[in-house]
Amino acid sequence: MWRDVVYLLTPGEKTRDKYGAEVIGEPIQREVMANRKSVRQTEFYQAHAVGIRPEIVFEVQAAEYQQEQTLIHEGTTYHVVRTYSKSGEHLELVCSRTSLEV
Repeated sequence: MWRDVVYLLTPGEKTRDKYGAEVIGEPIQREVMANRKSVRQTEFYQAHAVGIRPEIVFEVQAAEYQQEQTLIHEGTTYHVVRTYSKSGEHLELVCSRTSLEV
């Protein structure tokens, strides 16, 4: 049933270097099976009107998602724009290559 692999990214730990400056470590990747889906047409146009560019949707097991905001699929980094659960068991991650952070 699951056809794709995504890597959910958890930000690296914040530490301090020998000079006391804050340093963020490498993100931690976690492999999760998913289904790649298309963005619905209405959602695409509504989001685009307010400057958000949803490009792809990944369906994952809800229990596997731990609020990660970034993922990698086939070498491309995506940012999670929003999540949507239809059944409670599965979760759709609506993603964009552009970060929403300013």
